[in-house]
Amino acid sequence: MTITYEWRGDFDNAALNALHADGFDHPVARTDWRARLERHSLGWVCAREDGSLVGFVNVVWDGGVHAFILDTVVAQDRRARGVGAALVAAAAHEARAAGCGWLHVDFEEHLSPFYLDACGFKATTAGLIAL
Repeated sequence: MTITYEWRGDFDNAALNALHADGFDHPVARTDWRARLERHSLGWVCAREDGSLVGFVNVVWDGGVHAFILDTVVAQDRRARGVGAALVAAAAHEARAAGCGWLHVDFEEHLSPFYLDACGFKATTAGLIAL
């Protein structure tokens, strides 16, 4: 089947919560994604196969030239098919089209091959404070 990618694609909260739970291996939450995204995001990319949500990435921004990707998730049974890299590529394209000059991402060490190799991010020095 063909996977399609849509910037600011329509979704329902239940489907995104289920995808998030599957992708990050946690119980299904009741997050109001629609409200969260409308309030904080430049946009998001939905990946669909046969009408089912199989991937998602959120693009938040500072209102200027910096955009950040969060919640990159692909259904476990769709991984290793390039879906995640295609989501990030679509996010980068749309952030660039919106006038952003930088796309940032934070990730755990085991995801380095995905973000640095498959998606083309460059390693940088960053800081973090656990709150």
